[in-house]
Amino acid sequence: MNIFAKAYCRIFQKCFFVASFALPWSQPKLLEGEGSLLKLPDLIKEKGIDSLLIVTDAGLMGLGMVNPLIDALKEKEIKVAVYDKVVPNPTVNNIEDAVAVYNENGCKAIVAFGGGSPMDCAKGVAACIARPDMPVAKMKGICKISGLVTSIVRSKGIKNRSNKVSIVRKFPLLFAIPTTAGTGSETTLAAIISNKETHEKYPIEDFMIIPPYAVLDPNLTVKLPKHVTSTTGIDALTHAVEAYIGKSNTKDTAEKARQATKLIFENLKVAYDEGTNMTARSNMQKASYLAGVSFTRAYVGYVHALAHALGGFYGTPHGLANSILLPHVLEAFGKSAYKPLAELADVVGITEKEDSREIKAKKFIQAIRDLNKYMDIPEKVLDREGNPVIKDEDIPTMVKRALKEANPLYPVPKLFGKKELTALYKKVQ
Repeated sequence: MNIFAKAYCRIFQKCFFVASFALPWSQPKLLEGEGSLLKLPDLIKEKGIDSLLIVTDAGLMGLGMVNPLIDALKEKEIKVAVYDKVVPNPTVNNIEDAVAVYNENGCKAIVAFGGGSPMDCAKGVAACIARPDMPVAKMKGICKISGLVTSIVRSKGIKNRSNKVSIVRKFPLLFAIPTTAGTGSETTLAAIISNKETHEKYPIEDFMIIPPYAVLDPNLTVKLPKHVTSTTGIDALTHAVEAYIGKSNTKDTAEKARQATKLIFENLKVAYDEGTNMTARSNMQKASYLAGVSFTRAYVGYVHALAHALGGFYGTPHGLANSILLPHVLEAFGKSAYKPLAELADVVGITEKEDSREIKAKKFIQAIRDLNKYMDIPEKVLDREGNPVIKDEDIPTMVKRALKEANPLYPVPKLFGKKELTALYKKVQ
């Protein structure tokens, strides 16, 4: 990347960071702890909602995990419609089909039940209900739904200076129920959508899609397969680390990233080995939430940009892609990331007093590699038969899309261009 492109990126990031203090950041109100799921129907009833859409996936429906909530809602005389066809890396078609179910059943709110994919799909549905005039593809980017209006009032009109209603945006109330401890999607202003026709995977980012309410019930994560516990856990770690090493941290986001990193190193192995350990499960949910709040404000980096392009082309689960890429990207940053990585190494207690900043940083990267290895996360992107997934002919397009996502927005420690991102894909090929 030439000096002028680098200067443009850094100026853009600095301006965005300064402007961010005037933006309407929010965090979901939480229902926490064992059994908190069944407290949700009372809250929904209090809000005057008598019909809603649950957005989930077939796997969770098949396991019967959604049934207790459906039964509890019906006991409160709340009509329930279900859309359970969300796929990993949810598509535009998923969103459009779910919107149809919402409208056909006269729903007034949305419950996102599942991992990052149902969460992203539900956010997309809410956005489409708020903006029926805007195709999903047009929502790609930052604040396209709200039109960069910073004073958003949910379920009310937004008035312009002439006191005329410019656009009436009926934004349905959104309740987020994560069943994994990793995506942090219950906290974020982003929804990641895939287009099967173009193999593109892109973010929709807007303050309007931050869920107002979230349920953190560790009972919902007990039945997770070990490989989901591992990759979603490293996904949460990626959020915390990328937020912390970036250049747009606030005092609050940095503290939450440190807390999340510490909780993950203390609890992920336990949750992986002892799936019914409720303390570890609860702590991982808290870590995921803290990391989500942190990266929503401080942003992520090249790990995510590379992973999104990878998921768009091959359907690679996002948590797995992040897990494989994270140590490679951190290593590629070199000395530009030594200071914050050394600080995180101190936080998780893997350093000696005499260690240099460089040694501490490298210990932290190695600790991530060791954690991946312990949980059987592969070092390369492979299919089920162990064959390489990434095709040479696809790399240029994936690099182009990753750069478009990351630059100039992501405030990474060191700016990369085509050469560096190509090399990173080659490392995990």
